[in-house]
Amino acid sequence: MFDLTDVGYIKRIVVGSTDPEKLASEEEARSAADLLNRCLAGPPRGRIVGIEKTFTLLNIGEHQVVLQCMIYHVGFARRPHWLEE
Repeated sequence: MFDLTDVGYIKRIVVGSTDPEKLASEEEARSAADLLNRCLAGPPRGRIVGIEKTFTLLNIGEHQVVLQCMIYHVGFARRPHWLEE
């Protein structure tokens, strides 16, 4: 069973766009999803300890655009050596 007292390091992974001035490309979203999958599947195996779901409605001229992002907090006992800050 997973216990939060075992968590010594948390990696925050943003999938999507958080800034309307700088939209994330498809490649950036794909690389963030790949990093999340590696954190959850590879050794040492991380666990999701929290999820933030955000969205913003933007009015651009007469069009309305929805800006979405998911932020995952993945906990590890200690920082994996392959994970960059």
